[in-house]
Amino acid sequence: MKKRTKQLIGGLAVAAGAVGAAGAYLKKKNMEVRRRPQKRRVDVWARPGMIVTFRAELMPGREREERTFKVKELLPSGRVSLHDADGEHTVTEFESLH
Repeated sequence: MKKRTKQLIGGLAVAAGAVGAAGAYLKKKNMEVRRRPQKRRVDVWARPGMIVTFRAELMPGREREERTFKVKELLPSGRVSLHDADGEHTVTEFESLH
């Protein structure tokens, strides 16, 4: 093979490698954009001022009125803080409305 032909084939190989590397880089960059976690809205199950009642199993021996509290604040984690009750509480701690 002539020297000029070898140079041409070598140049084409380098160009093909560069195109492949650029394509892989762009594909990876595009996948990273898709993978970014989107802001998920927390399932809102309570609102400030809403009345909630703890399940009887969590407060045995207390009447319903003693287990009923008012929601003070809905926290970003989906939990709530209550008036006159310490701590953060989840939806599973309360009686369902149904």
